[in-house]
Amino acid sequence: MRPTRDQLRAVLLAASILIAGTAPLPAADIAPIPRLLPAAAQVLPEPDRQRLAAVLAALAPRLAAAAKDPRIADVRIFTKAVELALQDGEFFDAVKDTALADWALKEAAQRLDQLAAAPWAAQKGLVVRGYLSPVDGAALPYGLVIPEKLDLAKPAALYVWLHGRDERGTDLHFLSGCAHNRGEVHPDDAIVLQAFGRGCVGFKAAGELDVLDAITDAQAHYRIDPARIVLIGFSMGGAGAKHLGAHYADHFCAISCGAGFAETAHYNKLTPETYPPPWEQTLWGLYDAPDYVRNTFAVQFSCYSGEKDAQIQGARMMEEAYTANGRTLRHFIGPGVAHQYNPATLKEILAFVSDAVVAGRPAAPDTLTLQTRTLRYDRLFWLRAEGLEHHWADARIDAQAHGADVALTTTNITRLRVAWPHLGAASVVTVDGQKVAVGPGLPAPSLAKAEGKWSLVDAKAPVPGLRKVHGLQGPIDDAFMGPFLMVLPSGRSAQPRVQRWVEFESAHAIARWAGLMRGAARVKTDKEVTDADIRDYNLVLWGDAASNALIAKVAGKLPIRWSDQDITVGTRHFSAADHVPTLIFPNPLNPARYVVLNSGLTFREASDRTNSLQNPKLPDWAVIDLAKDPDGAAPGVIAAAGFFSESWDLAVEDPAAK
Repeated sequence: MRPTRDQLRAVLLAASILIAGTAPLPAADIAPIPRLLPAAAQVLPEPDRQRLAAVLAALAPRLAAAAKDPRIADVRIFTKAVELALQDGEFFDAVKDTALADWALKEAAQRLDQLAAAPWAAQKGLVVRGYLSPVDGAALPYGLVIPEKLDLAKPAALYVWLHGRDERGTDLHFLSGCAHNRGEVHPDDAIVLQAFGRGCVGFKAAGELDVLDAITDAQAHYRIDPARIVLIGFSMGGAGAKHLGAHYADHFCAISCGAGFAETAHYNKLTPETYPPPWEQTLWGLYDAPDYVRNTFAVQFSCYSGEKDAQIQGARMMEEAYTANGRTLRHFIGPGVAHQYNPATLKEILAFVSDAVVAGRPAAPDTLTLQTRTLRYDRLFWLRAEGLEHHWADARIDAQAHGADVALTTTNITRLRVAWPHLGAASVVTVDGQKVAVGPGLPAPSLAKAEGKWSLVDAKAPVPGLRKVHGLQGPIDDAFMGPFLMVLPSGRSAQPRVQRWVEFESAHAIARWAGLMRGAARVKTDKEVTDADIRDYNLVLWGDAASNALIAKVAGKLPIRWSDQDITVGTRHFSAADHVPTLIFPNPLNPARYVVLNSGLTFREASDRTNSLQNPKLPDWAVIDLAKDPDGAAPGVIAAAGFFSESWDLAVEDPAAK
């Protein structure tokens, strides 16, 4: 009998982790969770599987010897693509995809032969490059379309293209597409960067960082004019352009969103009767683009919809947000077409974008609104939010510069920084009607509000006590937006149900990261963690104080108490025999990094049916009731959940926790 895809995947995953030194073993009696992304594939004939594995094994010593070469990612993107395809059975057409794997391994071998000269670095036309992600060390690909007549000695414009949803969009297929297809958008006077976005996650989570990191890597290798970078995409890519454009508007001179969703509730036709728990509704505010719409007013922002496309709804939502703010959205509509570009309308869009490229991104607009709901997205041009009264409520800094002075009006802001380039020693910053003299030596002053009064504060001085700040603001999924380390227990829990759950969930989290995020999570046991690991990584600790020595070290310094008998959340108590707490918190061993208890990504397989649902499902903390086994929707029954306050305390009145 041939092994099933899940059996093959489990064996290959266990083997790959064993090579790294640590193997989580899932509880055998919990049903495996069917994977939706990438889609189910065919079983690769054993001779082909063995042959590809043998070629990978032969290349391994050469890859290891060249590991410190700065161009090694340009090789590793090919071998990793085949490794993941073998590990997860990602052969949708056994003949064609085997040929793709052979091509990728041939490319890897050739690039290893040419590593010293790296001729592809000077190549024009279709070029495939890669970089190593700081998040998990994965080699991630991106494609470039470089016109033959483009003078690379001069700064070039860059068009960043975000692709549509592809349930078979693995590394292998993405590489082949970039190497053989220049796509729909290919101006003859600019470089096009085809972003991978970690595959099929709506350019959210680590997929969001992939777009930014790919741009940074391209800038390191080519002369890119930072004032002439365009963000453009279609379908899932159009949705990605909406949220990335709204979150990072000051990275681009123009943002063009073709089709794609804009938010969660209306796109999924949810009603109050079908809404998820309150904390999940709150977390829609992480990616819902209308909540950040005012950020886009400083650059050229437009949407495109086919006249007959149901996804015109996303552009209509952006139109409503613009109208509510007294603006009119530039909305191109392709006559007579559904979910595709009308060729004539695409020409209009590209002409509109080209005008923005010629004008360039403004260096410092004198009128701005920074709009956010979280300090994860804390800056826009010369404004930065450094403290909020309440996360997940609308927060704004409306700014108007007049010569050397600046006037600000704030909503839900407790601390901010102003880097208006024309500030001088005699400048005055007026905040909510209060005048604050800048004085000498403060080109980018920070101001804080205490008891309703704004005053200058030392921008370099640490904020006393624990406070939510950029990069340390939650929710749980935020730990996976930076370098992280999964820490497995070397011991066993005294609670059999907890032990069983931890075995399954830790293995599931590692496998899901590999399959969905196209990388390998760093994994160690608690006994193997070093001081450097504590310094460098967000620690994701699995187990309990009895099984994991690091949990034992930090448990007494967390807002949620966990003993052998019970879990205490404020005045509420839960039996430790059949509950597990999960949370995110500044690591007591290194408050510059996070510690997470017992959680991987909180959006699970059930959310993968549409990228619009690939949002965090749990807030800063939760208590999991083990009465129900983990499945594609949840890690168990969510007995309680909520957000920590701005000072990382349990909120006294937290409606989302009930």
